[in-house]
Amino acid sequence: MKRHFPGLHLESKNGGDFLEGSFLVRVDQAFYRWHSQKPFFALRFSVLEPEPHVGQNLSGRLYCTSKALWKLNWFLRDFGYDIDLFSRDEVEEKALLGLSGVVRTSRTTLNGRSFLNLEAFAPAGDWEELGVTATVNGDARKNGNDL
Repeated sequence: MKRHFPGLHLESKNGGDFLEGSFLVRVDQAFYRWHSQKPFFALRFSVLEPEPHVGQNLSGRLYCTSKALWKLNWFLRDFGYDIDLFSRDEVEEKALLGLSGVVRTSRTTLNGRSFLNLEAFAPAGDWEELGVTATVNGDARKNGNDL
């Protein structure tokens, strides 16, 4: 049986754009994924700024290995994670939801697959100072400074 899906052949706006640059974001989903060598948090962010990308989503991973804990620490600190949980070395998935901050992203291609890198973080209050820098599918859009 054939099924007709209008627009199936067209590139999705959220899935086809490779957003790179600095974005003010909010954590929409956070899941811990256990892996024997590289456990990680899978995060989905909703873009709040800059205006042309509002509502788009970014997904990335923050690894929880001993060598990568510095980056998880940086993310939690800059996104305003709960101080009590942080001081007890605990990360609760539900406590991550709704946190906001600035993230700088880039894309890496490995074995023909494209991955989003979460390169840097900053508190949401620093958004105005940092300005806006974004690249969509290699098309640079810049206004101000980067992280």
